[in-house]
Amino acid sequence: MSVTADPNIAAGERSAQAHLMARRAVAGATVGTALEWFDFALYGVVAATIFPKLFFPSLDPTASLLASLASFWAGLAARPLGAVICGMLGDRWGRRNLMLVTVSVMGASSFLMGLLPTYQQVGILAPTLLVSLRIVQGFALGGESTGAQLMAVEHASATKRGLYSGLLGICSPLSQILANFALFALSGLLSADDFESFGWRIPFLASFVLVLLGIYIRTKVSETPAFEALKKKGEGARAANPLGVVFKFHWRTALRLTLFFCGPAALFYLIVVFSLSYLTKNLGVPKQTGFMLLMVANVCAIVGALAGGYLSDRIGRKRALLIGSFCTLICCLIYFPILNQHSVVMTMAVMGAFLGFTQFQSGIQPVWFAESFPTEARYTGSALSYSGANLLTGGPMPIVAVALLNAFHGSPWAIVAVCGSLNLLSFLMIATSRETKGTALERSATH
Repeated sequence: MSVTADPNIAAGERSAQAHLMARRAVAGATVGTALEWFDFALYGVVAATIFPKLFFPSLDPTASLLASLASFWAGLAARPLGAVICGMLGDRWGRRNLMLVTVSVMGASSFLMGLLPTYQQVGILAPTLLVSLRIVQGFALGGESTGAQLMAVEHASATKRGLYSGLLGICSPLSQILANFALFALSGLLSADDFESFGWRIPFLASFVLVLLGIYIRTKVSETPAFEALKKKGEGARAANPLGVVFKFHWRTALRLTLFFCGPAALFYLIVVFSLSYLTKNLGVPKQTGFMLLMVANVCAIVGALAGGYLSDRIGRKRALLIGSFCTLICCLIYFPILNQHSVVMTMAVMGAFLGFTQFQSGIQPVWFAESFPTEARYTGSALSYSGANLLTGGPMPIVAVALLNAFHGSPWAIVAVCGSLNLLSFLMIATSRETKGTALERSATH
């Protein structure tokens, strides 16, 4: 007697397996990316506080701060190159393998940063090595960020893509909390001399262990269904030159998404990098208080990212983004006037609101970018748009803010004008875009 397999049971098993892989994918992407962003965020904090003295002491205070922030920007400047190379490889060979490579490179460069000698010990070689490792770090993150986003979004069901996207949006603020908490605790436990001597090195060295955890998690995740579907269509379905496909058929989309994210990228780095310098150097806020304020703001950013992703599943990506962009514009106008009131409570509230609504948009960014490109060019197109925005406005924003503050004798209104203009540009790009909610991610079309 033959037994016929129940198709309903088989379908149920496939569905359960798909849900398991989706959960693993979002867990691996969230944890791994948060760990990598921890290294990146840690650098941003020390670049605004410790590195000017340790690696650029031969310059006057303002010039040394600018040089230190420029080294922070160097990492962001390397991201488009990492995005192009890793994006092309990811569109040709798959998302999963690239993720294991980028997290390994990121961990190694961060560990070496913790071992660097200072300017006092080896002279000009110290900042040279620092910037070199920063570039390697940025290169790895350029490929990592988008790859992790696609791993999670392409594994997600159509009704939960926004939610998974929001979970990815918590990576950056979560890493900011960990980085600021680590430095907050160390600066409290150690004397000022010990903190500058070896205390700042501890999080860099410890992060390597955390990155190993990220590698382990990612080995448990399979390749995405969208890329597997592309592979089944044969070698000819995969673009030999994904970058060429983006520039030939999807350059308008890539440009529009880049211009959109110029706003959130600039505002994010204005808050988490420049604000710490502004609070401590211009307003006389103690460093520990500054670290604490940033930690609270990043808790609000986590809530914002989750809310943005969740809401985009309910009302659509476009409408949710317009809400977030309008709210950041309001925050931009009131931010510095409230900081200048020297009230810790008011500062905490406005930093939390500003970063929360900024990350509200970043929580939608992964799914919006993924749904805007076909499978064979999705990694390349998304990575170019995301990294391009960070190169154009994200990395330079702290440097521009310091320069404008000095040029206008301590008045922040020029900074407000620049950030407000970028926010308006972002709002315009959202308003002129189509809704992408419900788009099939398994599609493959080059024009």
